[in-house]
Amino acid sequence: MTPPPDDTRRHRITAEFDHSAAAYDRLVKANPGYHEHLRRSVARLRLPGNGAGLRLLDLGCGTGASTAALLDAAPKAEIVGVDASAGMLATARAKPWPANVRFVRAGAEELAEAGVTGPFDAVLAAYLLRNCADRDAALADMRDLLRPGGRLAVHEYSVADSPAARAVWTAVCWSVIIPFGRAVSGRADLYRYLWRSVLEFDGAERLAERMRAVGLREVKVLPMTGWQTGIVHTFLGRRAREGEDAE
Repeated sequence: MTPPPDDTRRHRITAEFDHSAAAYDRLVKANPGYHEHLRRSVARLRLPGNGAGLRLLDLGCGTGASTAALLDAAPKAEIVGVDASAGMLATARAKPWPANVRFVRAGAEELAEAGVTGPFDAVLAAYLLRNCADRDAALADMRDLLRPGGRLAVHEYSVADSPAARAVWTAVCWSVIIPFGRAVSGRADLYRYLWRSVLEFDGAERLAERMRAVGLREVKVLPMTGWQTGIVHTFLGRRAREGEDAE
């Protein structure tokens, strides 16, 4: 049976990440601010203390850069990194991690089947939502994984609201990201997809509306710095506390 179009697209994207996994860290290392911006999104979750007693979910963990940002902020928390790409997870698992960090292979739509269940005190989804076929369902699932009062940080590109940001994004992709991606991985399919998918993705206000529509509270859109100002944002939201829905 031929898979439906959304499944075909998802498998194709995952295969591209598998192919590029070995070179992925080299590419992001050349991106000024990449790791700093992940740490900034994590800081915006306002995780208490050293994370002792907390459960944190890194959804779309890739090679572990976002996992490392969570670990830096909350070294005593239980951290679960999830990704659909076997290649990206293999690269992540090859790095040294403490016992409170574990990785699970699963798509964002398959978490329960893979044994990933809540509640989590916070969820970080970095560069993930853009790749989900049903973004509203994905956000609703992230909300449901949170404990009451738990926080979600969606760390994502969004340029649709700004012609200037779209122009900068296109210029950087075609002058730096796509050529460098081809040089280090042998082909440029993933990086052309990255360029196109960002242009086609929600504007910041549309994504904030989606978060509010699934019931997240205190939704905020916060900018990054450097060349990615207006391009990468932290989208913050909070699950309602017990009894708050009735207000």
